[in-house]
Amino acid sequence: MNKKTRPPTHPGGILKRHYLEPLNLTVSAAAKALSISRKTLSKIVNERCAITPDMALRLSKAFRTSPNLWTNLQQTYDLWHASHVSHAWQHVRSLMPPSSSSAYQQPGF
Repeated sequence: MNKKTRPPTHPGGILKRHYLEPLNLTVSAAAKALSISRKTLSKIVNERCAITPDMALRLSKAFRTSPNLWTNLQQTYDLWHASHVSHAWQHVRSLMPPSSSSAYQQPGF
């Protein structure tokens, strides 16, 4: 299974580099358009805050994307970091009988 060794980009970094910068939008102007505080958006673009479902809806409307884009980016980021920060989850034993295990494939983090 192919394991990713490089961490995925935080969705805030993608928002900053692929949307705000090309459109020459300041954090303040974008925050106003999104009806959120400048501080909230600043935390996101500086990768100190996660994209919530509500924020995904706001971003999707503002930048004509799907909310799934933003939630999938956040989920990928969160799962990668969870799988690399704590290894306690690796000690969990399967509760499924061996014949059932082929129906579910564990993701390769």
